[in-house]
Amino acid sequence: MRAEGQAHIDRINAALALVRKFLDWERALRRFDELNARVEDPKLWDNPKEAEAVMRERRRLEASIGTVNQISQEMADAIEYVELGEAEGDDATVQEGLSALAALAERADADKVQALLAGEADANDAYLEVHAGAGGTESQDWAEMLQRMYTRWAERHGYKVELVDYHAGEQAGIKSATLLIKGENAYGYAKTESGVHRLVRISPYDSSARRHTSFSSVWVYPVIDDDIDIEINPADLKIDTYRASGAGGQHVNTTDSAVRITHVPTGIVVASQNDRSQHKNRATAMNMLKARLYEAELAKREAEASGEYQAKTEIGWGHQIRSYVLQPYQLVKDLRTGVTSTSPDDVLDGALDPYMAAALAQRVTGEKVQVEDDD
Repeated sequence: MRAEGQAHIDRINAALALVRKFLDWERALRRFDELNARVEDPKLWDNPKEAEAVMRERRRLEASIGTVNQISQEMADAIEYVELGEAEGDDATVQEGLSALAALAERADADKVQALLAGEADANDAYLEVHAGAGGTESQDWAEMLQRMYTRWAERHGYKVELVDYHAGEQAGIKSATLLIKGENAYGYAKTESGVHRLVRISPYDSSARRHTSFSSVWVYPVIDDDIDIEINPADLKIDTYRASGAGGQHVNTTDSAVRITHVPTGIVVASQNDRSQHKNRATAMNMLKARLYEAELAKREAEASGEYQAKTEIGWGHQIRSYVLQPYQLVKDLRTGVTSTSPDDVLDGALDPYMAAALAQRVTGEKVQVEDDD
């Protein structure tokens, strides 16, 4: 086997090994057989909710196991094709086999990401909050850039985006915004973006053209379904109503339709002003609060399992600092990935997925992923 072909094989094997380790391969096979047996039991369908949960788990395992088996078989076929060409001295056949291995390596990396999205809430829709940090107009402008970046990333990947809450800045940008991203694996893809995002640039709002560093925070948490019961004591809630901000009809900005809920024990604050009805905004805000509490519990369980738990309240928003530099001629460089583009949207579009895969791999292998890079 030529060195080029062996490199492709090693890449494929590494991807498959990671997926097998993440799935706990032998346990996954046994669990899949158990689920198949349960599906064949007529009594299962007496409880629709239980049957739905079983079928959902079965579909995910079937997809992951099927992906590994299919890639393994196609790799074996491509290797046999290359070896046949080498034995017969047919360079065209060898090149065709090597091309097949290269394509399969690309596919293995992509399918690896899909297979690793097997967390408890990875398949759910997601809320994404953006908050401007200290720095006034400069940070508020950066927060709005982030909001546009995530909105365009979601739309380019076929997700539906709704603006749930929005607070405009005094001169430019936004103080905060909450997006609802709907689609398969929305939370799984976006969750590693939680953290502090830093931008370094020559400020357009500074008459002396000085360099400014701006911070904004991003928080991502999953939308929970009806099967997950979150109990909240009404006595722990502080509920405020206020007039919605931003552009809107004569009803939106003249009545106290917007709702803000504070969960006193945890300090979590959620708000909704997307609807004209205060009742609907209250229901949306309660769903957001339940999702925040659920995400906090998920993060705690995952961190405790790895022996690295530390309350997020001790380290501020999220757990990472992602840095960008806005260079001359409006070139944006993501210091974490090295991606440079003329558009902040393209930087995010090219940087999010590889880092998400690296973060998922960290959960499996235990190897650290560098998430902060100072300029």
